[in-house]
Amino acid sequence: MKKKSRIWIPLFLLIGIVITLVFSCENDNNIIPDNPTNGKTTAIFNPNKIYGTLTDQDGNVYKTITIGSQTWMAENLRTRIYRNGGPIPEVTDSLVWAYLSTGGYCNYNYTSNIDTIATYGRLYNWYAVNDDRNIAPEGWHVATNEEWMTLVNYLQGDTIAGGMLKEAGTTHWNNPNIGATNESGFTALPGGYKYAKWVFAEIGMYGYWWTASEGNEIDEFAWHVHLCSCYILVGGCECPKNFGYSVRCVKD
Repeated sequence: MKKKSRIWIPLFLLIGIVITLVFSCENDNNIIPDNPTNGKTTAIFNPNKIYGTLTDQDGNVYKTITIGSQTWMAENLRTRIYRNGGPIPEVTDSLVWAYLSTGGYCNYNYTSNIDTIATYGRLYNWYAVNDDRNIAPEGWHVATNEEWMTLVNYLQGDTIAGGMLKEAGTTHWNNPNIGATNESGFTALPGGYKYAKWVFAEIGMYGYWWTASEGNEIDEFAWHVHLCSCYILVGGCECPKNFGYSVRCVKD
């Protein structure tokens, strides 16, 4: 009996080691490596604020900031995949983009410059924002228009809140970047937009962010929020869903 125990104990151990290695290899295949944009942003954050961090499903790492009762991403979204692992198509043909009724993204002027993407994020149509596969990281969601208004009202209203939201200085915002203090730590950046058909426009001058709120009047429209270098107002209106705008997420 003793001889049998000496034979079977090593065998059980060997089986256990093999199973562990198999599962370990499977898990390694599911690990998303650090995104190449990490650490490349040139955004100027508020040095007097304490920022958290968030990693999305594409391996992008972002700063986060708590403002009042909300916790926001302090950088523009740049994921290329949905939360379930499905790809968000990169669309570099303007005519194709114009007629999409499904999710897509592009980079401003179709750039492949890592520093630019890391700083300004990517531009998405609203169909990507609204996709059931979820563009936001786990535990987060694209902010609704009402959640944006909660943020703005906490910062004393839409007539002055823009200054507290915008990154300070003129490194990324066009001169004069009126009233910009980034007092909130939100660090809003002017990523511009993609017009439905041909044009990329207004990087440096305007930042546009989709909300998760659909338009009230026209089915093909959804709400966005915008900021400008030339005033401290927070603007917003309904625009066609096939425009390309930046995205910020808020914690659930």
